[in-house]
Amino acid sequence: MKETLKCVITDDNEMDRIILTNYLSNYPEIEIIGVFENPILAHKSIEKLSPDIVFLDVDMPRMSGLELRKRIAQIPICIFTTDHPEYAVESFELETLDYLLKPYDLERFDQTIDRINEFVSIRKKAIQHETQQNEDKVFFIKEGHKKVRVVIDDILYLNALQNYTILITSTTKHYVLSTIGALLKETYFHSFIRVHRSYAIQKKHVISINSKEIVLIEGIKIPLGRSYKDQIDLLF
Repeated sequence: MKETLKCVITDDNEMDRIILTNYLSNYPEIEIIGVFENPILAHKSIEKLSPDIVFLDVDMPRMSGLELRKRIAQIPICIFTTDHPEYAVESFELETLDYLLKPYDLERFDQTIDRINEFVSIRKKAIQHETQQNEDKVFFIKEGHKKVRVVIDDILYLNALQNYTILITSTTKHYVLSTIGALLKETYFHSFIRVHRSYAIQKKHVISINSKEIVLIEGIKIPLGRSYKDQIDLLF
């Protein structure tokens, strides 16, 4: 049985609130515990309710969804909703899991719920893990009651998901309760280069590079972020 996730909706448009509420009613793992028109009132209530998920309209009077997110940064999952795609870049600087454009599309909405469930699964796994450095090329990850030996050279790339990082090898994934930025500061990750807000790659596994992506062994494609293109020189 999936964990029940508490959810709050904040949107100044009544019809959008109704549509979002109806859509979410199709997902039994999500329980709506608050629906608000006024972002000021929503802020006060969210502090008391401590939901797992907030759906926030970006463009609201008195306080935008972006500003509200800054004030409730402790809420783990934030989904922004809006008519304005130009706010997407700014929203992802605020620990946003997804960004939904109105009018909502059911298939796209399903993808959002999948992302929420994936994030919850990763969070559970990461909380159960701890890392311990042993030597330059090896460290251990605690998974349940056992410790798994991970060889640094076997890691193809790192994938960030808010405060968690997934370490991907050719055969498995490991979940660590640490930001990608914090991991990259550790000496045993000195061979990795940040190439995207969400990705860092190991230089030795790079096959080819173009203006939009980096191809690793096994044909794995990693997007190249515009603000990280100066990192390409470090790959040679």
